[in-house]
Amino acid sequence: MNPFFLLGGLGRAVLALFATFGRVGLFAFHAVSHIFRPPYYPREFAVALMNIGWLSLPVVGLTAIFTGGALALQIYAGGARFNAEAVVPQIVAIGMVRELGPVLVGLMIAARVTSSIAAEIATMKVTEQIDALVTLSTHPMKYLTAPRVLAALITVPLLVGIGDIIGIAGGYVVATQNLGFNPATYLLNTVNFLETRDIVSSLVKGAAFGVIAAVMGCYYGMNSGRGAQGVGRATKSSVESAAIMILAANFILTGVFFSL
Repeated sequence: MNPFFLLGGLGRAVLALFATFGRVGLFAFHAVSHIFRPPYYPREFAVALMNIGWLSLPVVGLTAIFTGGALALQIYAGGARFNAEAVVPQIVAIGMVRELGPVLVGLMIAARVTSSIAAEIATMKVTEQIDALVTLSTHPMKYLTAPRVLAALITVPLLVGIGDIIGIAGGYVVATQNLGFNPATYLLNTVNFLETRDIVSSLVKGAAFGVIAAVMGCYYGMNSGRGAQGVGRATKSSVESAAIMILAANFILTGVFFSL
């Protein structure tokens, strides 16, 4: 096979990837800028708050509590090899707050919210409802994207904070009921070990992950193909892109907060 053909294909793929990054970046910039400019749509914002925040609580809570319990068991089993079982409260707290809490909540939001947003907006595009909005002099970015992005920016950090607390509680229950830890000592070690930077980093990650999840859902919904297959591809691509970008953003933010 001609090596120049392979190099040409690789170059086209790289250029297409950067072009996609550019389009997504411009879309995210316009989505955020429209949040601060009238007109506003409080009803759409309230619906987005309910769908992204309140209705996500059950899956976030269940994910966090089982993760915290499993983390306590794993740390205890690993620490027992080095006579370091006492570090369970500290490692559960830092693991949940710094990494597992934000990442798991972000991925759950990507699975639940991003897919829902992409499918809803893609269906509106297929059925020409977005064209109808334009006909009625309603900007689709303001009506569909800005309320969802703002709602995700507000609610996902709250979900991360709740997930952190529930995850630590799951580890507390397992450690005190199954592993023989003293409840008061466990809580004291947890509180004393956590720093303000840990909590701030968790909430900042939540805000970033929320924006990523909402923007990806809106972007792929707005740019979906026609027909049922177009809606399906938009939904699949939105979740895949949101998950990858959340993990990449987590790596970058972790380096920013804890590289020193």
